[in-house]
Amino acid sequence: MSSASSVRSRRRAPAAPSQVSASDAKNGFGRLLDRVAKEGRLAITKHDEPCAMLISIDEYRVLAAAHEATLDTLAAEFDALFERMQEPAAAAAMQKAFAMTPAELGRAAVKDRQTSRAPRRTRA
Repeated sequence: MSSASSVRSRRRAPAAPSQVSASDAKNGFGRLLDRVAKEGRLAITKHDEPCAMLISIDEYRVLAAAHEATLDTLAAEFDALFERMQEPAAAAAMQKAFAMTPAELGRAAVKDRQTSRAPRRTRA
């Protein structure tokens, strides 16, 4: 299976994988490897409930690359933010914020939110 064919859109759920019981997996592991090489993934079940997933090396590489890209992106964002925080204006702004009362800090946050045009990130 090529890695291009295993990359799935984040909007679409991947097709349900084929399933095999743990007993069949234990007794025919070589055949399972052949199926996974062809199909990309195979769910192993216990008492008719999926308990493990066997994936092809191509599927694994796609997942590992996506994970690595996410970590690289987060590290780059952190480094950029840390760099901006080292500027004299940022240090002065933080000193001013720490000197504010909670009420002053709240008013400043509301004012900043009302005047800011940039969309805020929200946690899902």
